[in-house]
Amino acid sequence: MRLWPVRRRWSGLATLPTDDLLITEDLLRRNVEDVMTVRDRQIQGRAIVFRGDLQVAPARAVALMLARFKPLGYTPFLRGHDGQISVQAVPLADVTGPARIRVNVLLFLLTCLSTLVAGALFFGTETLARSIAYPGLAWLLSGVPFAGSLLLILGTHEFGHYFAARYHRTAVSLPYFIPAPPPLFFLGTLGAVIRMRSPTSNRNSLFDIAAAGPIAGLVVAIPAILLGLGWSTVGPVPPGTGVTFGDSLMMRLLVYARFGPLPEGSDVFIHPVAVAGWVGLLVTALNLFPVGQLDGGRIAYALFAGRHALIGKATFVGLIALGAITRSLNWFVWAAVLFLLIGFDHSPPLDDVTPLSPGRRALGALCLALLVLLIPPVPIRVN
Repeated sequence: MRLWPVRRRWSGLATLPTDDLLITEDLLRRNVEDVMTVRDRQIQGRAIVFRGDLQVAPARAVALMLARFKPLGYTPFLRGHDGQISVQAVPLADVTGPARIRVNVLLFLLTCLSTLVAGALFFGTETLARSIAYPGLAWLLSGVPFAGSLLLILGTHEFGHYFAARYHRTAVSLPYFIPAPPPLFFLGTLGAVIRMRSPTSNRNSLFDIAAAGPIAGLVVAIPAILLGLGWSTVGPVPPGTGVTFGDSLMMRLLVYARFGPLPEGSDVFIHPVAVAGWVGLLVTALNLFPVGQLDGGRIAYALFAGRHALIGKATFVGLIALGAITRSLNWFVWAAVLFLLIGFDHSPPLDDVTPLSPGRRALGALCLALLVLLIPPVPIRVN
């Protein structure tokens, strides 16, 4: 999951005196006139909007204006609406500060510990424990198969975003892992995020960065499930209470490929490595919902632009309906998280005029279609 830059609220910034702002507007306009035939301009707080007709290709226009606006403390956003082109000159702070990775390393180490404890408590295996002379250490290391597999999946997901962002020269942080030690959360982590410190250049780079994470994560999660299923067993469902992990279509296909049809009254008791893979599928599915600044939300913006917010709100309503149909509290909780913490807004790329390439458009439709394969109707159920 990513934390993307959000749209600034300019009313919270100190407003320049009118004379200074007019001088700034004049300087910016002179740097725009050979790129765009300016027909209108409007001052919105400290942001200045120029409207007109481009004289060069959008990518070239953004590159020229970026270099010219930066000394003035502004960043250009090229937008298109109803056939009109506008340049929004927005005052943005310099985000290219020195990297400080101590927090990243500390959070990663804490997440290693919390997932080890979770693995030992809920998904432990005696494979390692038998070879360790110290009981306490043996108990903790019994969580290695689960913790190692889960951290590899989450790390691959986030570094997919990271390297795609670096490829497109977008300022980005290293991953921040989020520890959640049991009993706070039985999986030991709430995932990981990276921080996008600058806007993406266009819809194509926006799409690449958003899609790279889920694709990279699945490349590790699916083999982890297959490997874990090879160490899993099929047996009768015991009476009493227990935690059941819901099956998505993808999980059902993988289980069927390994075991075939299951006998009546039986279930698969999956190995900790397969549990980590199941979590990887669920994390990918949650991130692919086309809402706000989630991966799926960014993919939806790259595909549909102006309809992004409407698609997000329709998805929110769909989640409520899914929770009501399946009687699963999981979806009501996720809907609340989306509404209260994620929202339906987005940050546009610098060039919002250049369309998404045909190949990316097809891949984007495939990414959104993955939701059908990856969503378990009831993710977790306590029997």
